[in-house]
Amino acid sequence: MPSTPSSHLWFQTSLIYSSQISARLGCQVYLKLETLQPSQSFKYRGISLFAQNAIALHGRETHLVAASGGNAGLAVAYAARHLNVKCTIFIPEAAKSVKPVLEREKAVVVVGGEAYVDALREAEKLVASSPDAVMVPAYDDPLLWRGHSTMITELTSQLPANTPPPSAILCSVGGGGLLGGLLTGVNSLGWRDTTVVALETEGSNCFHQSMLQNDRFCAVAQRPALPDGVTVRSEEEGVRLVTLPRIMSRAASLGASSPSAGVVKMALEWRNVRCVTVRDEMSMGAGLLFLEEHKMLIELACSTTLVPAYSKPLFDAILPPASGQDPSKRTVVFIVCGGVKISLHEIEEYEKLVHADTKGSEALIDGQRWVHPVGL
Repeated sequence: MPSTPSSHLWFQTSLIYSSQISARLGCQVYLKLETLQPSQSFKYRGISLFAQNAIALHGRETHLVAASGGNAGLAVAYAARHLNVKCTIFIPEAAKSVKPVLEREKAVVVVGGEAYVDALREAEKLVASSPDAVMVPAYDDPLLWRGHSTMITELTSQLPANTPPPSAILCSVGGGGLLGGLLTGVNSLGWRDTTVVALETEGSNCFHQSMLQNDRFCAVAQRPALPDGVTVRSEEEGVRLVTLPRIMSRAASLGASSPSAGVVKMALEWRNVRCVTVRDEMSMGAGLLFLEEHKMLIELACSTTLVPAYSKPLFDAILPPASGQDPSKRTVVFIVCGGVKISLHEIEEYEKLVHADTKGSEALIDGQRWVHPVGL
């Protein structure tokens, strides 16, 4: 197993207490601000660690190659510029707006194909034809998870003295890289009573759908019907995964068609994992409220994490307090994972969509439909 470099590139990010969300939810709420990483998302932790190890293994001529829709590519580009090695990023047409940002970090950017899989195919061709090229994974690698896990280690010194381990940690999920890091972290610290809540949006919830296909999470008789076009396969990890035929969510950074088998396996073994799927409009609404309340602009994939922060009924349905427990004593951490795919123009568009939304609040919690209680 590669060793961790003596000096790392990621920053220790701030953990702030949110008096507003704490008052709303009736517990002690902290926000881990991964938006403050150099590349503006948590991805810089694991990807910069991977890059450092690639250079240690292959030398200074290492050529880092990645396929990305934005945030992973920016993390690779930023790490490559810092380490002074060559970098090529392949992005699909839908992500071409991030091309200037990547080029600012001195990356060679190749735009082509309609989807991420097209960009990945071209990146794989380059790696196969170049002896110095190393493919940097976006989310499916234990080294990435080890890097991402450092945000959990940081909590041990950032939470107030004598604070017990968090009752819950909430994060968004795409392919599972962030979740893999959190599970690696809580497992290494022995936080067996900490619930990890994985949030996704409708039309991008490959992780939630995959978990439901595994007996350890959901009995066959209780499984909801699969959406049209979704396929299921078994992996060597001993888990079943779904593949979405297309991404139908605006949260593009959550747009993996299938999750990491290793992360699904970890989640099944941890058992203390809850899966939640919300509508895009709910994520948009949470992002708008977070901007108003905390004066921070975050992309849709990140605001998905915060949906329960702005709906106490949903929060209580996901994390009901244990019998005899004083809810106000619970400590909950939201991972504000960051991301660059947001603009003021999009915020204005979200405002219009949220105001026009007539469906109300509803979600899936571990495959079960939840609807906001009438009168609350």
